[in-house]
Amino acid sequence: MLATDPPQHTRLRKLVTKAFTSGAVAQLRPFIARVTDELLDQWPVGERFDFVAGLAVPLPVIVICELLGVPAGDRPDVRRWSGELFAAGRPDAIDAASHSLADYMTTLIAAKRLSPGSSLLDGLIATRDGDDRLSEEELVSLAVLLLVAGHETTTNFLGNAALALLQRPAELDRLRKNPDDVPAVLDELLRFDSPVSTATFRFTTKPVTLGGTVIPAGAPVLIALGAANRDPVRFPSPGLLDLDRDASAHLSFGHGIHRCVGASLAKAEAEIALRAVLSRFPGIRLAGPADRLEWRHTRLVRGLVSLPVQV
Repeated sequence: MLATDPPQHTRLRKLVTKAFTSGAVAQLRPFIARVTDELLDQWPVGERFDFVAGLAVPLPVIVICELLGVPAGDRPDVRRWSGELFAAGRPDAIDAASHSLADYMTTLIAAKRLSPGSSLLDGLIATRDGDDRLSEEELVSLAVLLLVAGHETTTNFLGNAALALLQRPAELDRLRKNPDDVPAVLDELLRFDSPVSTATFRFTTKPVTLGGTVIPAGAPVLIALGAANRDPVRFPSPGLLDLDRDASAHLSFGHGIHRCVGASLAKAEAEIALRAVLSRFPGIRLAGPADRLEWRHTRLVRGLVSLPVQV
């Protein structure tokens, strides 16, 4: 779906869009809140703890796996393979992870055909568009895409947003005192530190002049979403986290027909998680210097390996 144009893209996207409408996401909110509370119940009060491992990773994984019908026992492997897809400089690991995910989804789809359920994946297996059914390759590809994109980006979003706020006590205190402001500031948090560094490959359909350089027709182009979100022409003082800024035009979810289909789900998870953390742990703070934090070694996404906090 990421790498096709209409009409093929339109056909594939239509099959999954209904699972991520605002109404569908609203029905998921109680489940997201329950999972969040269960994860926060495990946080050790008074001790150093990893925000990424304790919330940013497991929450999106559990939610998207539940949505797709991935059994709980399989989720650790799914998470590990997904992370290895972004291992910059390790092509063998990326290739192995890609095959592992595809093989796993092929097996899961076969099992669901024998014993159908009510998950999104079951729906994709059964769906028809007129007389048109998804091919096996399309089905596996869509399932892997939804699984990986459904949690990797949200994991990075949660970690990046938490770090940005923890480094700015005034902004953190504002949201602690006014938790109803959280939904309104999510776009600025997404703009400030985009969880996705680059968009999928695009190709020029005609020569384009950019910054005095001519990009010929048919050339591959990588769009740096994080850089676009820091464009001072569009966002004055882009290095400032301004919770009152209208950042709705950020590109962290992409743009146009390829805009992230799961954007509303990602924002719902972030809203619920951040509000719960601020409510239950108002004294949360960084448990070490920010300049010593380790970032994931990949050009595709931007996210923390870990985020030590004290609660």
